[in-house]
Amino acid sequence: MTELVQVALAESVAEAEEIQEILRAAGIDAELETAVEHHPRETEDAPQKVLVPESSLEAAQHAIEAMTDPDELISDA
Repeated sequence: MTELVQVALAESVAEAEEIQEILRAAGIDAELETAVEHHPRETEDAPQKVLVPESSLEAAQHAIEAMTDPDELISDA
């Protein structure tokens, strides 16, 4: 079994699913895990860990950075 490592911490389930979709588009399997103990009825707003196989960590970080920081992709030079 491949060891999973945390690549991101999302504020909500919706944000975590967004990151998961970006990673899937980049060909990286990602799993979500609730980051905190919480009341069962409060699942929507619970922070989520985004986990990827350790071997995909670097690629996942690049995919997330490219998505969250589009300014870096455009050169002003």
